[in-house]
Amino acid sequence: MPRILIVDDEKAIRKTMREILEYEGYTIDEAEDGQQGADMIKEGEYDAILLDIKMPKLDGMEVLKLAMEHSSDTPIIMISGHANIETAVDAVKKGAYDFISKPPDLNRLLITIRNALEKSNLVTETKVLKRRVTKTREIVGESPSIRKIKETIDRVAPTDARVLITGENGTGKELVARWIHERSQRAEQPLVEVNCAAIPTDLIESELFGHEKGAFTSAIKQRIGKFEAANGGTLFMDEIGDMSLSAQAKVLRALQENRITRVGGDKDISVNVRIVAATNKDLIKEIEAGNFRMDLYHRLSVILIHVPSLNERKDDIPLLAEKFVKEICEDYGINRKVITPKAIAELQNIHWTGNIRELHNILERLVILTLDSKITEEEVTQFVPNVNPSFNPTDYFEQFTKFQDFKDHMEKLFIEHKLKKNNWNVSKSAEEIDIQRSHLYNKIEKYDLKRVN
Repeated sequence: MPRILIVDDEKAIRKTMREILEYEGYTIDEAEDGQQGADMIKEGEYDAILLDIKMPKLDGMEVLKLAMEHSSDTPIIMISGHANIETAVDAVKKGAYDFISKPPDLNRLLITIRNALEKSNLVTETKVLKRRVTKTREIVGESPSIRKIKETIDRVAPTDARVLITGENGTGKELVARWIHERSQRAEQPLVEVNCAAIPTDLIESELFGHEKGAFTSAIKQRIGKFEAANGGTLFMDEIGDMSLSAQAKVLRALQENRITRVGGDKDISVNVRIVAATNKDLIKEIEAGNFRMDLYHRLSVILIHVPSLNERKDDIPLLAEKFVKEICEDYGINRKVITPKAIAELQNIHWTGNIRELHNILERLVILTLDSKITEEEVTQFVPNVNPSFNPTDYFEQFTKFQDFKDHMEKLFIEHKLKKNNWNVSKSAEEIDIQRSHLYNKIEKYDLKRVN
């Protein structure tokens, strides 16, 4: 159910609004002054906030500012009996969703809350859809290395300079490449990606430069390569350190002359492509070993950007964790969860071998397996192998001897989660998970589920 925070120093007002809103099915938290309200907003996640203006310690306008900094998407409804039209306009300008005078008209209050929640849901759905349509996300972090990367992108992106991005697997090299493209003058043109490590050596030239019909046995028709597809835009060549020497020679020619020749063809084709390359290998060592051309390296590395490992930027983990947890909850359509400071501290103690990708996967696991609204250090210790060597995903599954045992275990966790979410309203839970109420009662009895107050 939607969770609403009431911040008001008048106990009678809080009590009245709580009774009305709980009757309507909302989950309510209360704060008796501005400072307590600000602390609760920082610690928890709310679907809407009802905020008085005149309060001790911190007034409503100060709390509004703090709330907008913490979560600008949460609708905040200002309520006051001492304000005038100028105050109302000022509150809305600073991010408030609406302004209601005291004593509040309860019908208007309910309609305003309903509309605010609908708008919030639309904002969330739009964000989820945008993330699914585009792979470009924000570069999160305030560590010196990340600030340097952001500054470099801002300076380099508007030019056509070639960029070589280095870093371990899972650090976010592709994200850096996307930001370079989207902030460039080629942003309206295509960004074409090719993973050089995923293409067999005998097909890499056809993939990059295309081929003519009949060029080889399976070439039943003409094919346009990645260079032509990216004409006018950006070509992102990931894992370029795994490219064969013969393909490297042709890429070098394309960079030197801005021309390509399809496999099996004899016609030069002009291309206007910006190259952004990435690798997890040390190309200098690859050059010394004879696996990579030095002249190609110098062509690619006009600008060098090194993306640090997560172990080198652990101060960014709180920001990354908060963002990932919020996005994962939105993607799965579940109630917001928060990760506690002690849980963050546990994550910062981990040695991350998979970097950002591993962190995201771990947080996705925690969001799914944590039943409460808070992810604590106990869940991190229980479900993260790096923290608790006794937990191993393989061992976790090995405890089930039969498939039916595993199904029963997961079904029990799922039903218990839904019942807690709906405050043990069996009818509502049955409707939400699309089973008959009598069937849900049977499941509750089967798994001996009991409400714990």
